[in-house]
Amino acid sequence: MRVGVYYSNSDVRVEQRPVPQIGPGELLVRVEASGICGSDVMEWYRIHKAPLVLGHEVSGVVVAVGEGVKRYKEGDRVVPYHHVPCNTCHYCLNGHHSVCDTFRTTHFDPGGFAEYIRVRAINVDRGMYPLPDDVSFEEGAFVEPLACAVRGLRLAQMQPGQSVLVAGSGIAGLIQVQLARAMGSSRVVATDIVDYRLEAARKLGADVAFDAREDLAVRLREVNRGRLADLVVVSTGAISAVQQAFQLVERGGTVLLFAPTQPGITVPLPANDIWTNEVTIKTCYGGSPEDARMAFELISGHRLNLRDMITHRLSLDEIGLGFKLVAQARESIKVMIQP
Repeated sequence: MRVGVYYSNSDVRVEQRPVPQIGPGELLVRVEASGICGSDVMEWYRIHKAPLVLGHEVSGVVVAVGEGVKRYKEGDRVVPYHHVPCNTCHYCLNGHHSVCDTFRTTHFDPGGFAEYIRVRAINVDRGMYPLPDDVSFEEGAFVEPLACAVRGLRLAQMQPGQSVLVAGSGIAGLIQVQLARAMGSSRVVATDIVDYRLEAARKLGADVAFDAREDLAVRLREVNRGRLADLVVVSTGAISAVQQAFQLVERGGTVLLFAPTQPGITVPLPANDIWTNEVTIKTCYGGSPEDARMAFELISGHRLNLRDMITHRLSLDEIGLGFKLVAQARESIKVMIQP
């Protein structure tokens, strides 16, 4: 079978690999849609592991069923989830499934940028979602990134009626924009430094979208009844955005650090202002089974406009172009590979 093998952001090659052999409790899935995630192009994180087959935002069709599997059969349309927790460790029992060691080591064989993947027994047991006929494979591939966004807003304890500012209008930020709107935000403001993405934010549900280089505190007060944002979601690893977030959050508000910076980065924070204004700082990593279930329900109920976020549909042979588009982070939103 053909696979897309990552060597660097500018070097992703189509190579031949054997079709994975499945064992008891496992499934072989033909990949129909596989989204390129922003984390796939974090070169500082990926390149020391190269070469490898990436891809974790996947949907497809079951083509082989291992011994003992009862819930799935050949021909089923499914969304496999790549990271699943053990549900028994200290972290899982305390609600932190995404820092579980099992969660962080489970994955597809070889990866979603391939014609076929082997879904391990533990993933079949607790990380599979039957895809309804009225939901496309492309929409199904959004379960994982949407689950991450669901977890972020859940941990940030977003409430209906709150104002939300999303810093960074790439795919993660635009999902946050739509999700905040669906969860009843009174006003959703988006920022970026790329005009193409600001326009996308307006089309996908932001009440207003501002260039991040403006005086955002002034602009935000102008459109938000004189107040700053109740929740600021930082969906970019830019240090300037992290620092800016604390200038844009209202007293008693929350800053959600949704995207990572490069390792070793230290960001100076206004500690006294954070203390005086009772600002909460939250972080999140990944999406737990609870978040994935919620994401699946939102997608199955057609609550979000996912189709219009897909700007490029590429074959596996074009995966190198797809990675370049996502790495450039300019005139693309979601790039979907169709192996």
